[in-house]
Amino acid sequence: MLRAVTGGQALLPPPLLLLLSALLWGPAAAGNPELPTAVNITWSSINFKTILQWQPKPSGYFYTVEIHGHTSDTKRKCILTTETECDVTDLLRNVNETYTAHILSVPSSGMDNFEEPPFAVSEKFTPYKQTILGKPEILNYTQKGSELNVVFEDPLTPYTFPNGSFESIRDIFQHDLQYKLSYWKDQSSGKKERTTTSHTFEVSVDGTKNYCFYIQGVIPSRRENRYGQESTVLCTSVGRTILDEYGAEVFIIIAVIAIAVITLAIVLSVVLCKRKKAKAAREKEPLNGI
Repeated sequence: MLRAVTGGQALLPPPLLLLLSALLWGPAAAGNPELPTAVNITWSSINFKTILQWQPKPSGYFYTVEIHGHTSDTKRKCILTTETECDVTDLLRNVNETYTAHILSVPSSGMDNFEEPPFAVSEKFTPYKQTILGKPEILNYTQKGSELNVVFEDPLTPYTFPNGSFESIRDIFQHDLQYKLSYWKDQSSGKKERTTTSHTFEVSVDGTKNYCFYIQGVIPSRRENRYGQESTVLCTSVGRTILDEYGAEVFIIIAVIAIAVITLAIVLSVVLCKRKKAKAAREKEPLNGI
């Protein structure tokens, strides 16, 4: 029911006004529910190749990744993707910058210029401090007398110089990069370590023993992720005997097999000999009866 008021205007009673507002605006609000946002956002980075990963797999919407630098402009990558990972290496070229990632949930109709889509924010990431050092590649190793020599090279990064050649981790870390050699006598648990800032190791060893070893990069200035991935374990073979190579167990097995073969040969020889004698005896029996 309308009420007359001064000025000839009519107003609805407050309860009816609230009901009418709910009827007019309620369906519009319910028809645009907020989209799910990303969870479990993680940075995965080795030798500065950096991948963002998150969950869940989208259904009826897309993701767009925004990289926000502390002092750099915002950049977008993997726009309107249905994947749950994104290679953002090229957006993190300033490796000393600190970044955060915004994972935007975008409706299938596209991004509304007047309304920012819902998003989730990652933890901060600084490539220089947090990327993991990959495995060094060992080029050559020798053990001559009492000296073990190991030559290796730096892992490469995805970044390139103007001439197109790839930068190594040493090009980026420079004097902040070291390498650690861990080595031990073959078939022994006692381990020794040496460090270097060059590409070679020269260590004194027992010239009568073989040695195994691996190398890994080290960033001494770091508190976390200080040690890199370990290279393949290699072993020298100077003065290496067959027993060192295969172990005593193999020789025991060979000895057992040899004894079994010899025993079988003896048994077969005895059986064949007895059969031959028996056959000879049967052939003589008719002659004795004449």
